Amino acid sequence: MTVSLDNKVVIAVSSRALFNLDDSNKLFEEQGLEAFTQYQIEHEDEILDKGVAFSLIKQLLEIRYPGTEENAFEVILISQNDANTGLRVFNSIEKHNLNITRAAFTCGRSPYKYLAPFNSSLFLSAKIDDVKLALENGHAAATILSGIYFNDDENIELRIAFDGDAVLFSDESEAIYKEKGLDEFKKNESLNSDIPLNSGPFKSFLESLSNIQKAFIAYERKPIRTALVTARNAPSHKRAIKTLRHWGVHIDESFFLGGLDKAPILEQFKPHIFFDDQMSYCEAASRIAPTAHVPYGIANKNK
Repeated sequence: MTVSLDNKVVIAVSSRALFNLDDSNKLFEEQGLEAFTQYQIEHEDEILDKGVAFSLIKQLLEIRYPGTEENAFEVILISQNDANTGLRVFNSIEKHNLNITRAAFTCGRSPYKYLAPFNSSLFLSAKIDDVKLALENGHAAATILSGIYFNDDENIELRIAFDGDAVLFSDESEAIYKEKGLDEFKKNESLNSDIPLNSGPFKSFLESLSNIQKAFIAYERKPIRTALVTARNAPSHKRAIKTLRHWGVHIDESFFLGGLDKAPILEQFKPHIFFDDQMSYCEAASRIAPTAHVPYGIANKNK
């Protein structure tokens, strides 16, 4: 009997996002595939250290729909290794007690084309080329940045923070800011405050989170908390708020910072992951919280 994942939010994660593979990746870059393969086989019983996305993955695997034992999320390992060298990763998954049972090993080729068959809502990878291909083909995807590993022992809630333009929303307004300046941007947002922004690459993922949150409305314990952390401020905040209202999604906390550093806010919110399209914000945030860059929109054009 065929199993369906239709009732779950599917997260695809690469081995380098989930675990710390810096040493073996350096070996691959310096000595090539043969040396890398031999190293992985010789060390396949050694447990890999936790990577930047580990806490996120561990936390979302704990979330079950209320009154059931049914997991809300399904995590699938997506790796450019072959199954032979990927055995070390699966051994580490087992040792860390992660409920990950499905995988795709593509042996050096980009795995983006397998996101659709798995009905993936989000793809996390350490390889920017794979992330770009996923985004170009309509998938929410982000590049995990090297940085802090968030050790959340409280196991209370999953916290996810998003930038607005070119992440949740399209980059249409950001393009006006880049091309015509701040005054024209504010003017455009005021004139169009009642017109919803077009969708960005992470709209569907936010909707999936919102749908899970709705299942817990009648319960005191809420397992997911979301935040919008954006450089927008008044009066451009109105259009962002009305867009989310039009989509029918709820954001728990919203911060309209008007260009202020986002890191102090993130330090207090303590997200398991923060998504932003601007690398300058990502680099500052990665010293505070697990951070993923979304290489999408005008800010990343020709980069």
